[in-house]
Amino acid sequence: LETQRVSAKWKTSLTVSGLVTLVAAVHYFYMRDVWVETGDTPTVYRYIDWLITVPLLMVEFYLILRAIGEVSGGIFWRLMIGTLIMLVGGYAGEVGYINEWLGFIIGMAGWAYILYEVFAGEAGKMSADQAPESVKSAFSTMRWIVTIGWAIYPLGYFYGYLASGDPASAANSLNVIYNLADVLNKIAFGVIIWNVAVTESEAK
Repeated sequence: LETQRVSAKWKTSLTVSGLVTLVAAVHYFYMRDVWVETGDTPTVYRYIDWLITVPLLMVEFYLILRAIGEVSGGIFWRLMIGTLIMLVGGYAGEVGYINEWLGFIIGMAGWAYILYEVFAGEAGKMSADQAPESVKSAFSTMRWIVTIGWAIYPLGYFYGYLASGDPASAANSLNVIYNLADVLNKIAFGVIIWNVAVTESEAK
């Protein structure tokens, strides 16, 4: 329904943000069932969720820039590459395919690559140079979510796999931290997209 309130250039972006929330909700029902029935950390389901929703969140950056004007496809692919490096490294470390520290380092490298692109790379420069104030504000807020909000995930990984302690406590810490990060980041992204889409559309 909210897509009817915004101009055509924002409809796709608003739809994607809704899709992120829907996919996350469905996967959390599955993860809850796994946790209740087995007591195991639902790592596979969590990463399936992230492999869908995190690239979609990166698509949101691209769609915001596309709403400003012509945008290079290279921005899209660089954000996707950073996302895949981050997720594949984290997953491989969590399930034991590679050393846990190595997985952590690879995941952090992917995250750093994303941060570079949205702050100092082509995406960041385009937003600074061409965007209206409302879009600049939204893009800036999204960048800080990816910086500060996403910093919660490495904390979950660290306490779950790298810090010494009781395995049960480590698993609980990991799940609580990951769940908190998902709620904060995915809802915040959606609210920001909705706000800038409505603001820009009603201003015209």
